[in-house]
Amino acid sequence: MSSDPVVFLPGMMCDARLFAPQIADLSRDMVVAVAPITCGARIEEIAENLLESLPARFALAGLSMGGIVAMEALRRAPGRVTRLALMDTNPMPETEQSAEGYAPLIESLRNGRIAEAVEMLLGGEVLAPGPARAGVLALAGEMAHGLGAETIIAQVHALKARRDYQPVLSGCEIPTLLLCGAEDRLTPPRRHERMAAVMPRSRLVIVEGAGHLPVLEQPQAVTAALRDWLSRG
Repeated sequence: MSSDPVVFLPGMMCDARLFAPQIADLSRDMVVAVAPITCGARIEEIAENLLESLPARFALAGLSMGGIVAMEALRRAPGRVTRLALMDTNPMPETEQSAEGYAPLIESLRNGRIAEAVEMLLGGEVLAPGPARAGVLALAGEMAHGLGAETIIAQVHALKARRDYQPVLSGCEIPTLLLCGAEDRLTPPRRHERMAAVMPRSRLVIVEGAGHLPVLEQPQAVTAALRDWLSRG
């Protein structure tokens, strides 16, 4: 098992509660931390601010926007990141069309309709159907309300200005876990398959019965994949 601390980076609208099942399990025998992705106006600034407070060497696991920040941290400090886990994320830059798609989300947030914004982001086919879905959505709403509309709007703007991280991944030589919910329509499995194709030291795990938030939808399967990742030489 890796002796380096594990640092989790949550997705947009989320806080440490996103990884509550993994923290409860992994913290029994290793150092686990969660770093916020709210400290900057751009992905580059967020990553740089985080690196100032993180240990000299650490394993890094990010989900969705947290995965994008993780890729930027790897780009800036490759010698400090000893392992990388990218979950339900996207290494590609924002397109003009997808950037325009954020307009209704920002409008809802500006008008204080945070619950509506959460439904826009995670509703529809983004999460897997089933009895756990309502609870996951409810927790997502609580996390979003805790962060507040202005913080989430800043996260949206940071995402819209992100760079292309595919060159970073193609040069990555550390043990990497690529994980995605089988029913994630926001950052689908095929995108992670393309990431795996250019990363020779990566392992791809598709989690059945999960969508964009497999850490909450199928926590045991995700924790098992993370333990395997942390034990690889």
